[in-house]
Amino acid sequence: MVETILSSPFVRDLVLPFLLVFAITFALLQKSEILGKGKKQTDAIVALVVGLLVVAVGSVTNIITSLVPILAVGMVALFAFFLLWGFAFKEGTFEVHKSVQWIVGGVAAAVVVIATLYYTGGLDYIKNLINSGTSGWATNILFVVLIIVAIAVVVGSSGAKSEKDK
Repeated sequence: MVETILSSPFVRDLVLPFLLVFAITFALLQKSEILGKGKKQTDAIVALVVGLLVVAVGSVTNIITSLVPILAVGMVALFAFFLLWGFAFKEGTFEVHKSVQWIVGGVAAAVVVIATLYYTGGLDYIKNLINSGTSGWATNILFVVLIIVAIAVVVGSSGAKSEKDK
């Protein structure tokens, strides 16, 4: 296999994760204005420190480099879905309904959570906790969480409908 500059371990495991974390952190700090309005230098310093800390911990960069392909494939699949769905609309009238936004957001959140648990080893821990058989508390907690999520979905969807009716 031919090694290019982008596939070298230095770029793949150090430079690209640093740039990604730096850019995302800087953008979040700029958008949220947590450190103050118009504080680009402060935001840049904090983003630099966060990026360097992430790169300093090898296991974190491994997780990032494992998650980025899933993100890329998900974005391409989402783009293809919306491109095909856009054919059903008249030119200039494409609109994404609230329910579709919630479904896409829920699926995206589930994929990110499951992928993160998988690459951090958390999924194996949860499976072992549930399958241990000696303690039913893990299964009970899982059922309580599922019930709370189901109630939140029902209450949230009925609340949205009642606001629409007004």
